[in-house]
Amino acid sequence: MSSEEGDKHKIERMDVSTVIEDITARKIFNSRGEETLEVDVTTLAGFGRASAPAGASKGKAEVISYPQGIVDRAIENVANLVAPELIGRNADEQEEIDLLLHEIDGTADFRNLGGNAAYAVSLGTADAAAASHGMSLFEYLAGYFANEIPNPLGNVIGGGKHAHGKTPDIQEFLVLPLKANSFSEAAKANASFHRKVGSFLRKADKSFTNGRGDEGAWAPNIGNEEALEIMSKACEVVSKETGVDCRVGLDIAASSLWSSKEKCYVYPRDRVKRDSEDQIDFISQLVERYNLAYIEDPFHEQDFRSFAQLTKMTGKCLVCGDDLFATNMERLGHGIELGAANAAIIKTNQVGTLTDAWKTTKLAQKAGYTTIMSHRSGETTDTHIAHLSIALHCPIIKTGVIGGTRISKINELIRTEEMLGERAKMATLRL
Repeated sequence: MSSEEGDKHKIERMDVSTVIEDITARKIFNSRGEETLEVDVTTLAGFGRASAPAGASKGKAEVISYPQGIVDRAIENVANLVAPELIGRNADEQEEIDLLLHEIDGTADFRNLGGNAAYAVSLGTADAAAASHGMSLFEYLAGYFANEIPNPLGNVIGGGKHAHGKTPDIQEFLVLPLKANSFSEAAKANASFHRKVGSFLRKADKSFTNGRGDEGAWAPNIGNEEALEIMSKACEVVSKETGVDCRVGLDIAASSLWSSKEKCYVYPRDRVKRDSEDQIDFISQLVERYNLAYIEDPFHEQDFRSFAQLTKMTGKCLVCGDDLFATNMERLGHGIELGAANAAIIKTNQVGTLTDAWKTTKLAQKAGYTTIMSHRSGETTDTHIAHLSIALHCPIIKTGVIGGTRISKINELIRTEEMLGERAKMATLRL
């Protein structure tokens, strides 16, 4: 067959319904009122839309969100650099399109296009392809047999960079419902837990004004240990009331506490400084004392050694890397070699494209790590991570408990569970 005949045969075989006709980018706002990027991708038979979130505490290994920090420049790049290259291509060719985004940018960290521009184009393309085939995103990406619904991990008390004022030094006090019969039941238990903690906080502090942080978590004027005591008490009560085994987790966000000058973790609220060994002792004691199911970023993002040491000490508790790995295959590979952590946060916009996130997820799962699909503190009502949690077989989704930008993901999983019917089952966690 001649090359001309081959090209003709390829064109005839191509599903023209998924050919990209148009790509449009615009400026919208996230849950903090910050400017962000939204991208529309239109094919002959479908339409996709994706918007980019933003983190407050970002890992240094993350891609650059916007060129020189300017959203408008990223929008111009989508119009002038990306759209001309992608229009006419097939939206089904996800890996090729994501590779092309890397080629257009020409850097390792998307500093020219902007990582959020790459993210929104990549997810928007997948969304458009799914719509062109009349499929849900998770079914399009993973097929008919993708039927495991993740367990919801939610932020209940917030501190650190997610809240302001005299809040706890630890960034997130989380609830993880285990052994629920359905996602709806688990989400209901989390909401009950959030309310119960609120009532305990009002009893503990008569001046508490129901203040909340970035992710809808309570932002009270209490210390770390007091917050943990309240969380533990709520676990006992809500577990009995709902029949769902609620467990406490923490996101320390230790990079934001680490002083490179003093070589220690500075807890300003508690007026305590801890070196690496002290931090290991402190965290391991918290795990044991409060029966923690989950601990995220207990050390700063370069301290693989301490992550490995804690992982050996804490048994079945999930020791999770977020800033440590930044959804980056090289950093994750290094962590796997050292035995650092046994779980990994997956945030697609940390790495830029769906293909990059998929590769990192598969590497983590092959090594036996639990993968957690996660929101960012500055979110939009975009629901893609609900679908990605199922498509990438993540047994946990971290997406808050209340608030419109969090509820959008939770409600999408409730709808998905209903759509799957008897095929739906909760993902298993070994805790």
